[in-house]
Amino acid sequence: MTVTIAGLSIARGGVPVLEGVRFALTPGRALILRGPNGCGKTTLLRTIAGLQPPLAGDITFDGTGDEDDIAYAGHADGIKLTLTVAENLQFWAAIFATGAIDAALDAFDLRGLRDRPAGALSAGQKRRLGLARLMVTGRRYWILDEPTVSLDRASVQQFAGVVQGHLESGGGALIATHIDLGLDGDTLDVSRFRAKLPDLDNFDGAFL
Repeated sequence: MTVTIAGLSIARGGVPVLEGVRFALTPGRALILRGPNGCGKTTLLRTIAGLQPPLAGDITFDGTGDEDDIAYAGHADGIKLTLTVAENLQFWAAIFATGAIDAALDAFDLRGLRDRPAGALSAGQKRRLGLARLMVTGRRYWILDEPTVSLDRASVQQFAGVVQGHLESGGGALIATHIDLGLDGDTLDVSRFRAKLPDLDNFDGAFL
């Protein structure tokens, strides 16, 4: 299944930020989004993940599958602090009906922490737990917004290995990051799609 984004225009707080965005997500490949802070990367990811509507354009799913094939991981870790590491993953595994959590525990080096309350984890450990959720979703496409925040160098390499394994198993990934993760894929600078500012030469006229 290919996810095709065509002519997509998006807004933040009612103000257009990107317009005419076009690219395709294909199985086995990653697409890395680049661009300066504030240019609209997060808004674009949230729109593709179905968390907010676009102003214009289309997001289509060719072949078998639909928006239910997407898992989104944003700036928040998405964990319940009063639950243990294992209980958090079991919760998400139950939501997505995917079963076992052992592979996720091992992939993110969380097995030794499985019985620790999430609230007692360090920032990096919480981030690893939040990312481990991806592995129990069973979703083909991972939409990731600055996923390496709070991770040390070893954990970044660990995460990159998990994503590469996901690609090799037929998954895809759309990632906003400033870090070179060494993944099989391409890079897209979204600043080329910046929305044009309104003509304010007749500034007073804008209020008439």
